[in-house]
Amino acid sequence: MTEDEVLGVFRESGALLEGHFILRSGLHSRQFFQCALALQQMPTVEKLGAALAAKVRALDAATVISPAMGGLVLGQEVARQLKCRFIFVEKEEGRLALRRGFKIAPGEKLLVVEDVVTRGGRVRETIDIVRAHHGQVAGLAMAVNRSNGTVDFGIPTFSLITMEVETFPADKLPPDLAAIPAVKPGSK
Repeated sequence: MTEDEVLGVFRESGALLEGHFILRSGLHSRQFFQCALALQQMPTVEKLGAALAAKVRALDAATVISPAMGGLVLGQEVARQLKCRFIFVEKEEGRLALRRGFKIAPGEKLLVVEDVVTRGGRVRETIDIVRAHHGQVAGLAMAVNRSNGTVDFGIPTFSLITMEVETFPADKLPPDLAAIPAVKPGSK
């Protein structure tokens, strides 16, 4: 899939929102990707998952790991496409943790899959968990990279869309954005 085709999927599904949004990172933006709206249709999940899997197949990961909630649907589909195991990390006392009896074997190659990355906090937490369990992080795959090139995880990184999206700290909003009520549509 080309970036334009992927962007079309997000626009057609209503997953690319315009307005004044507070991102999980705390930054403000005029655009928000509500990937869950695109990923509620299984044919779309299959198409996006296949496109990501094609980009990362050569990494030969044994397991896909995703941070809950955003990365779950896409991560599971990428794992299905790669015919490998899928696990996830989820919040426990305010931080991501490996729970539910999931194990990572020493040296096991894991691919991190996330839906949208802006600052990469949840991806970093996931990478740290894999390394703390002596796993090997083979790479990162995401639907949308909206980090504007500011995030480097030091691992092979792949995305379906790379977007230059303006973000602003709450105390430095441009007047047009400050005039619109802020909405926090993502997960908390």
